[in-house]
Amino acid sequence: MPSLPQFKLDAKFFKWVAIITLAVFLLNMKSLGEWWNLLFFEPMLNSLLLIYRYLGHSFALSILVFTVLIKLLTLPMTRKQMETTKKTQEMQPRLEELKKKYGNDQERMSQEQVKLMRELGISPTGCIGPMLIQFPIWIGLYNSVLRILSNNPAQLFELGKHVYPFLPQLSKLVPFQSRFLWLDLALPDPYYVMPILVAALMWAQQKMMASPTADAQQQQMNQSMGLMMPLMFGFFMYSAPSGVALYFVISNILSIVQQYFTTGWGGLLPKKASANAGAARNNASPASNSKGKSDGSKSQKKHSG
Repeated sequence: MPSLPQFKLDAKFFKWVAIITLAVFLLNMKSLGEWWNLLFFEPMLNSLLLIYRYLGHSFALSILVFTVLIKLLTLPMTRKQMETTKKTQEMQPRLEELKKKYGNDQERMSQEQVKLMRELGISPTGCIGPMLIQFPIWIGLYNSVLRILSNNPAQLFELGKHVYPFLPQLSKLVPFQSRFLWLDLALPDPYYVMPILVAALMWAQQKMMASPTADAQQQQMNQSMGLMMPLMFGFFMYSAPSGVALYFVISNILSIVQQYFTTGWGGLLPKKASANAGAARNNASPASNSKGKSDGSKSQKKHSG
């Protein structure tokens, strides 16, 4: 009797079967919109309401605290992203050597590049995770600000359906305090200060992340991305509620601080200026040493005389 073929199943196979089975089961239980409300919108909405309730009934302060909490929750992923950026910058000189050595052999060049990335512990997808996590946060915050600060009684009534039972009744919190400085957080900035701040801060962080040692093609790509992304977000903030723009301003400031302690100023400061400053310091020290030696020799001659 012929033997049946033997199939070897590893742990990854069973893991993916379990994930797909769980996903199908969960989607059958609830619709996609219900899962969105359960996993993103309602937690963010109730977090803002809870902070607003216990921190002085200031919606601007609620957004500030909420932004800090989001940054703390995503800190491990953003730290890994910034470390990957730093390693990529450090890899550039060795990558240039590989291009000189295997520039005519694309297959060998690709193999050596993958080998180098593995050696340095760089993942090609290391920077994608935090970016993907941010998208549902932005959308959820946008919806939360619009619904919380709405003046429409029907929308406020609908909002009450998403408030957790252990929180105070929504009627005890309205009307919400939406004023902050010259801003109405439910409306776009009338003076366009917030969109400009969002674009400028995002541009600064992009410059800090850019590698100063990249080749010409990579530098051109970095410059295009570093300009297009801030302009795109600045244009979006032109018509978005000021509360969302305030979140981006605070988030970008915190990201710049974290980026500085990980990679320094990066490409934000001109490299030649820092190099010239270092050379000036190095040139000044020998001059001072020689001056000290000459003064010392003069004093010795004077004493000997």
